[in-house]
Amino acid sequence: MLSSERIPNNVYLSDNKRLQRALERWQPKFLDWWKDMGPEGFQDAHKVYLRTAISADAKGWANFDYVRMPEYRWGIFLAEPEHERKIAFGDLMGRDVWQEVPGEFRNPLRRLIVTQGDTEPASVEQQRLLGQNCPSLYDLRNIFQVNVEEGRHLWAMVYLLHSYFGRDGRDEGDALLERTSGSEDKPRILSTFNEPITNWLDFYMFAMFTDRDGKYQLLALAESSFDPLSRTTRFMLTEEAHHMFVGETGIARIIERCCQLLQETSGMAEDVRRQGGIDLPTIQKHLNLWFTLSLDLFGGEISSNAASFFANGLKGRPHEMRFDDHVAKEGTYDVPVPENGHLKSEEVPLRNAMNEVNRDSYIEDCEKGLKRWNRVLEKFGMSDRLYLPNKRFNRHIGIYAGHHFDPQGHPISEEKWELHKDEWLPSAADKQYIESLQATPVFEPGKMANWIAPPRRGINGQPVDFDYVRAEA
Repeated sequence: MLSSERIPNNVYLSDNKRLQRALERWQPKFLDWWKDMGPEGFQDAHKVYLRTAISADAKGWANFDYVRMPEYRWGIFLAEPEHERKIAFGDLMGRDVWQEVPGEFRNPLRRLIVTQGDTEPASVEQQRLLGQNCPSLYDLRNIFQVNVEEGRHLWAMVYLLHSYFGRDGRDEGDALLERTSGSEDKPRILSTFNEPITNWLDFYMFAMFTDRDGKYQLLALAESSFDPLSRTTRFMLTEEAHHMFVGETGIARIIERCCQLLQETSGMAEDVRRQGGIDLPTIQKHLNLWFTLSLDLFGGEISSNAASFFANGLKGRPHEMRFDDHVAKEGTYDVPVPENGHLKSEEVPLRNAMNEVNRDSYIEDCEKGLKRWNRVLEKFGMSDRLYLPNKRFNRHIGIYAGHHFDPQGHPISEEKWELHKDEWLPSAADKQYIESLQATPVFEPGKMANWIAPPRRGINGQPVDFDYVRAEA
């Protein structure tokens, strides 16, 4: 481990002077981007109790200490190589994995890495203002942990681009800092990462659903026959779990506080709002929004690109070894296709349906989180339950884009959609209400905003009232 270098790494960067110089030239650009587009108002005058990787082994990847965010150890860490690893799927199954990029796969591999890399700074940009209205120091620290790890994940992708794609890769690395979430001129590549995140309910839902999509994308790339990509994403997955934890427990705490306020009142949603809480219908609307935006990230239900990625060993299925057939030349996948206002079942060749296979696995994982949220409602004796809308609802990518469906997945007219969309998705009034709740941040250790319950425990064995973020001159 070369953790004392200017760029901490476990890839023996100092042995490749040309690569080292290229990344050291990129480093100031990254720091300028971080100071401009990272968490606003908390760059130099605050120290944050952060988890920092100093090596890729079990003892080194989770060290906790106070750090100024611009001084975080942005580094390059790959999981240890697997001895004699073989290609595990597709037409090349059983051959040795690649340590260099095969020429015929150069463009699609670069495209996969750039697309993944573009999501990392995008989420930091989306969340950059949320520190100004945080519900507690505990939550402030958590969002900053998410942010710095997304920044480190960007480093991981830029390392691959610089190492294996020459001048094209260096240009792509620069472009990752030139696009901006929500920009009209240079937006981020994927539309979900251009959506505004203006409040903490949005952020928790993003961390629950969009970061979970990130987990599934990383799991699929971890199966890649390009071994440096596989090793990079396998290490990134060690950090991704905390991001989903922040989202799932954040929503659970909002639900718990909602239940407490319901018990203190007549049990009506408007009473929760009168008490300064976030009611269940509003939580459900935000769930509907971020779940469906995240479904879009898997791509089209029927995709020749997905078939090509799988056939050539570039991107597999999450946990590929759990499947019986790793070649997938045979078999089909049932996909309901919209046709003349109705749904027609179509048997799609399995390789062409790989996006849908991965999307359905993701939905099953999300359902587990919903069960845990609903246990909070059950504990308080509430009959209401949160639910995942149908995967056809509110879609903007794939075969359901341009069609209208209700949350149960039934085709509906545009007129009915316009009539009911504010019942199903956050309205402007909903957004205004939540932002009014969060207008005053809470910076006192151990204190919580009225709309969220405290966590069960603190971070790394620290108490909930620990001073997680310190302002220093």
